[in-house]
Amino acid sequence: MSQPLTDIDFASFNLHPDLLSGLHATGFVRCTPIQALCLPIALSGRDVAGQAQTGTGKTAAFLVAVLNRLLTEPARTDRKLTDPRAVIVAPTRELAIQIDKDFHSIGRNTGLTSALIYGGVDYDKQRDALRAGCDLIIATPGRLIDYLKQHVFTLNAVEAVVIDEADRMFDLGFIKDIRFLLRRMPPREERQGMLFSATLSYRVLELAYEHMNSPEKVTAETESVTASQVRQSVYFPAREEKIPLLINMMSKIEAQRSMVFVNTRAAAERVTHALDRHGFTVGALSGDVPQTKREKLLGRFQKGDIEILVATDVAARGLHVPSVSHVFNFDLPQDAEDYVHRIGRTARLGAEGDAISFACDRYAVSLPDIEAFIEQKIPVQHIEADMLVAPPRRERAGRPSNAEMDQEDATDAARNTAGPPPKSAPPRSRAPRSGDRKQAPSRSPAHTHDPAKADSATPTMDKSAATDESPPATTAISDADKPASSEAPRKRRRRRGGRGRGAKAGNAAGQAVGNSDSDAQAETANDAAPARKPRKPRPRTRPTTPTSVNSAGRSTPNAARESGTRQEPASAPSTPVKPGLFQRIGRMFARH
Repeated sequence: MSQPLTDIDFASFNLHPDLLSGLHATGFVRCTPIQALCLPIALSGRDVAGQAQTGTGKTAAFLVAVLNRLLTEPARTDRKLTDPRAVIVAPTRELAIQIDKDFHSIGRNTGLTSALIYGGVDYDKQRDALRAGCDLIIATPGRLIDYLKQHVFTLNAVEAVVIDEADRMFDLGFIKDIRFLLRRMPPREERQGMLFSATLSYRVLELAYEHMNSPEKVTAETESVTASQVRQSVYFPAREEKIPLLINMMSKIEAQRSMVFVNTRAAAERVTHALDRHGFTVGALSGDVPQTKREKLLGRFQKGDIEILVATDVAARGLHVPSVSHVFNFDLPQDAEDYVHRIGRTARLGAEGDAISFACDRYAVSLPDIEAFIEQKIPVQHIEADMLVAPPRRERAGRPSNAEMDQEDATDAARNTAGPPPKSAPPRSRAPRSGDRKQAPSRSPAHTHDPAKADSATPTMDKSAATDESPPATTAISDADKPASSEAPRKRRRRRGGRGRGAKAGNAAGQAVGNSDSDAQAETANDAAPARKPRKPRPRTRPTTPTSVNSAGRSTPNAARESGTRQEPASAPSTPVKPGLFQRIGRMFARH
């Protein structure tokens, strides 16, 4: 396998010794075409707009230029401790993480510090890293602007800025954020700007010429847009034939590391479940997956614990996973540029790989645009009848199952989020209420309570421990001492409020425990809930004394008592109803 390297060594450039030692320790000795074209311009301090295929070393090109500038030139005099000297902006979290890994690999001996800023992880931890100060910030636009608006740091001392995958910035709607960041940096004449992407469109070049100081456009000349070591092919299955065809091809190729790209999250879940049922170790990577789980999935995929990674276009940019032999486009992308980035996950740095696409009736309309963009015709392969027959389930050899990995993820998540285990504390108690029933513990015939023995054998306890506020102490009883027919009484749920308390509830509790303890239970319940005396109803009106009228026409209060007849109390005289407004007006007109 031929490596796309040139005869130009990194040692031929005037690099800082610490940076050059880190390059040699990483294994970088000779430059790739894009590195050989960009480094002479970038190391001299001029702005660069570079275009090259995916996987040709663009990340190392701008990292070498930025680190060498920070090592050889002094910082600005007005720089504060929290202000970074260089900023690298990436469109996706995965790409930012990959750039940070390359920085720690190449700049291991430089002593420079970096801060990785992206969404979906600990907010306070990243803010503390910015407040502690760093030389280089590697970030996605959204979270970086959030900290900038909170005045955690400023961009007044930026000496170099890098925009990676600029065309993807436009696709994801980050171009306004990029302009916001560039306007808060020093003028373009006082800083160095670099812009890199696999495709440079007119809108990307417009951004470069607007916010960069006369950038030089550099393009690594290639015969085609895609890598020549990628063997491309396309099948035309029906929509329901895609999963059997994928499983059959996966079983035949016996690939150790493959990627399957889909367009939607639902398709990713469907394909993942189908591959898992047939014995493949598979992981799903989509936009709704938490960031910590994304990093674990990518780490397992790179180590070989996962042999198939099903992903949406979120993983199609900037991921460098070595030895990916096959890339399957389960769904053809709707954007032709996404096709280039998808198949760029294989055949990286001169290696060989296969890119297999399924053009179903739903997404086959994108095929002409893809072929026009890559300027070549994708070979068509025919589907045989036996390719649609799903093979038998294969056995996993030495790899953990998806259920085990999910259980491990759940355990790690619980360990990271739940905090330390709770300390053992006595159960919470409350003050006894008047309506609560006290259940007497069931006594077996062999263990009869003797007050005298209890006073002599049982140590003195606190009064508070004997109440219902603490749980009763349980006595260990051997199996020989337990009666054969003894059953533990079932605990009844206490009804809160209303009827059911008192004697009726006590009798019901006594019947549930047994005939032997029914009287004790009822008496205990009655003692715990004493009956209240009914209140006397307060009369709403003051009672009047019955009166009678004598022959003289006078009322005598005791006439009814003297006559011996019982009379009903007379009701209070009713107040005459005040006439309304209209009644008074009517009377006024009636008088006249």
